[in-house]
Amino acid sequence: MTSTILLRKVFQGVAKRSDMFRMFDRHRDRPNRFDGDQTGVYAGEWFEIDETSYSYMLDILPPLWMRGPIFAMREFMTGSVTSVFYSIRIDGSLRHFHAYCDLSDLNSVEAMRAAIITRESRPVRAMSREERLEHIWSTTADDYRGYAGDRWPKPMQGDRTVMLYGGKEGAFLKLLDTLTDHEIAAKLPVHLRHLPAP
Repeated sequence: MTSTILLRKVFQGVAKRSDMFRMFDRHRDRPNRFDGDQTGVYAGEWFEIDETSYSYMLDILPPLWMRGPIFAMREFMTGSVTSVFYSIRIDGSLRHFHAYCDLSDLNSVEAMRAAIITRESRPVRAMSREERLEHIWSTTADDYRGYAGDRWPKPMQGDRTVMLYGGKEGAFLKLLDTLTDHEIAAKLPVHLRHLPAP
């Protein structure tokens, strides 16, 4: 099987344990959560974690399998998608990552490892528009993010939304994918706002 899954970084920086657990199911409130194949929702997502979280997850349950510093969790998120944890030396530093891999694709674990190394070996810190949007989704509190419901036009229903504050206009929902550069900058932490595009 050849993967057509989009590999995507969903959090900037190193996630601590509480962040990690929150991001394990950052899509839990989506409509029709248990309908149909949910592989594409999770497979391909990855983020960096600290060494303590990596060790904790290794010790919590016996892994499904372990190949050197890479191991997979025994519990599957959906179908053949499960958590895979990596310990990778990048530019001389040992770093740790969590990713969702579709184990029905025999190349998914190594493809993810290669994608992480390629992304994290960039000489200059940068963020793509997609990474900015995913970081906003990952860090926005549940009360301020959601999914377009019945009041939205049919083609938009089920798309991700975030709450924005419009000054005199007050708070309003907007589709995550339609945020302007100004709105994205306002939702990002200060230290990420002015990073260049890759």
